[in-house]
Amino acid sequence: MNTGIMKKRVGLIRGCLKEKRLQGLVVTKQANVTYLTGFPGDDSWALITPRSMYLITDSRYTEQAAKECFGCKIIERTGPMTASVAELVKKSDAIGLEDSTSIATFYALKRMVVSSIRKTANIVEGIRETKGAAEVATIRSAAAMAFKALGRALKQVRRGVSENELAGIIVFEMGRLGAGSSFQPVVAFGPSASRPHHRPGRSRLKANQPILIDWGAVYKGYCCDMTRCFAFGKVTRSYIRAYKAVCEAQQAAIKKLRAGVLIADVDKAARTVINSYGLPIYGHGTGHGLGLEIHEGPVISGKVKGRLKVGQVITIEPGVYMPGRLGVRIEDDFLITERGCKRLSAEKFVGFEGQNLPPMISA
Repeated sequence: MNTGIMKKRVGLIRGCLKEKRLQGLVVTKQANVTYLTGFPGDDSWALITPRSMYLITDSRYTEQAAKECFGCKIIERTGPMTASVAELVKKSDAIGLEDSTSIATFYALKRMVVSSIRKTANIVEGIRETKGAAEVATIRSAAAMAFKALGRALKQVRRGVSENELAGIIVFEMGRLGAGSSFQPVVAFGPSASRPHHRPGRSRLKANQPILIDWGAVYKGYCCDMTRCFAFGKVTRSYIRAYKAVCEAQQAAIKKLRAGVLIADVDKAARTVINSYGLPIYGHGTGHGLGLEIHEGPVISGKVKGRLKVGQVITIEPGVYMPGRLGVRIEDDFLITERGCKRLSAEKFVGFEGQNLPPMISA
């Protein structure tokens, strides 16, 4: 990340501090630390004040931090993290602490410092919601790697392969391409797909079973997230009907995507299609933001009152789930623009011969 981008991010945080009358912000969430300092390591905090920025870490990471951090003073702690932070803020009047920090840590800091410690929400996350060109390009690259890896993995699908084995193959193929896995892939055979967050197990693939794969790559710290369904041999008419409904629901939601649109309207567009088929309405959101984390703001849900903004990167992932019978979900990643959206994940493995039919894998 270039220095101009990092300076802009820190400048925005300092603007928030001024508005909230804070003399500093203690950043404890790893993704937020990475976003503001460039440091991707664990067990490290950042402190931003109107004039300085600190990275508090330990001897495991100081060498790495010295090479990767932007504009930070590296503080190597030898005791508790809270003690190092307390020493840095002892002359301040009001300090913000991210609300994702544990209650125990909050009270530990409060006991150690004279200054007022206040929990603050969404200061960094609010800025992270809007992605810059470099972030968008990295997410697009992650998606390209993920699809290439999936294509390689599908060539290894055979009768008798287990869910665990196929999930492992996908992760391995992403690693070969230079990417990591942004989460444990969901690989579900047959009726197991009715559980949206099914954990791959020892179930083995049988002839004439559908397959659901929810997977994503992480590249240079940024995540992608996609879902595809496949037919391993023949599938039932009920499955085809559910698949068509989900395809149409996703397209209806995509047509709504542009800056200024009510998030609830995007959610409603997808659910209206599923309802028109007389199929069960999915219980999860229609999508979510993504970036340094696999789940970021905004949440695409009928319960959200906000509007889409330029620069947000979101997923659209409607589904149909019938316990004990079947599960279908299709998910892709999109950048919100003034006039619409840009697809960041490829239109691969969705339809068969131009129709809303699940792609076939030879059994």
